[in-house]
Amino acid sequence: MRQAERALFDLRRGLSILMRDLDRAFVVCAVEGLDDAVPGEMQALAGSPANLVLSGHRLAAIGRQGAAEAVAVALAPLPDAAALRTLAWQRGASLPAGVALRDGGLEYLLISPAQIEIRAGGRWRCERAVRADTVELLDLFLPWVAAPGRLAIAQLGQSLDGRIATESGASHYINCLEARTHLHRLRALVDAVVVGVGTVNADDPQLTVRHVSGRSPVRVVLDPRGRVRADAKLFHDGAAPTMHVVGEHVAPVCTAGAERVVRVGLPVGADGFEPDVVLEWLAQSGCRRVLVEGGGLTVSRFLRAGALDRLHLLVAPLLIGSGRPGLVLPAVDTLDEALRPPCRHFRCGSDSLFDLELGGLATAQA
Repeated sequence: MRQAERALFDLRRGLSILMRDLDRAFVVCAVEGLDDAVPGEMQALAGSPANLVLSGHRLAAIGRQGAAEAVAVALAPLPDAAALRTLAWQRGASLPAGVALRDGGLEYLLISPAQIEIRAGGRWRCERAVRADTVELLDLFLPWVAAPGRLAIAQLGQSLDGRIATESGASHYINCLEARTHLHRLRALVDAVVVGVGTVNADDPQLTVRHVSGRSPVRVVLDPRGRVRADAKLFHDGAAPTMHVVGEHVAPVCTAGAERVVRVGLPVGADGFEPDVVLEWLAQSGCRRVLVEGGGLTVSRFLRAGALDRLHLLVAPLLIGSGRPGLVLPAVDTLDEALRPPCRHFRCGSDSLFDLELGGLATAQA
């Protein structure tokens, strides 16, 4: 039951899932929110034709009465996402003759996949040839997406000289479009995205998923002293649930007209909220996988506390020469005191992505 619930939740978030039916296996993707590139990429990976599964209710709506609970419509050639949505929802759509019957199903896209074996630790193998960009995505994400349990991952986009903004705070855009797309992919794969109040006041971010398919995470603003700008977009756009976390004894911030916003009070120390306390509270609230997105001070505080499992550094081929630094950690006297986490390197458009495996490394060397 838990696996089924998780699969349905992933479908609602716009993620593809693997469904097994006796000796057959299918990649399943909801048509709602389907990106134009996804069907073709899935079919290229599988080497198999796609089928659109329509519910009996939908069949009746377009004039196909019958006893079948659903049908699987063979799609050859594969239409684009707009055509799929027309078949799934719009009035006046017509079905090809001779469609196959299936037992159960909703408006999903089914593609019989190639045999991909996923092993412990996220290692994988496929019996078919896989595109180079698909290989990189699987190599990058599977080690932590396939792992059970809680996760805290952070990301920073910076220049070659470690700056995340100019002296005036300008940061749009240090990183390329592919790097920003990677950030949106991270958002789509977590339950909550965390930022500090400084990032909200300076950048007024949306913190939603827009460049890829997927559901926007819960947005969490850490504001220990209640100084957030009341007109911040994320308080008023209603695009995703939002949690405004303030100190226990901080007076409420006036956010008239706020939509889907919950205000929460947590204990505050000399340096703000304790990262472990924040992550524990989020886990108890149902957000077990967390992205700490910024800014630099917030990411540094979580890293310093040993609260991060991974850190993605997206480095642009850019020299700013001055400005706001990314990571700020306690001074060390010798280089053997510096953090040396296991690191993997990936290309990300014109930028370079460094995937750092932390796993409590900061605590061990504090």
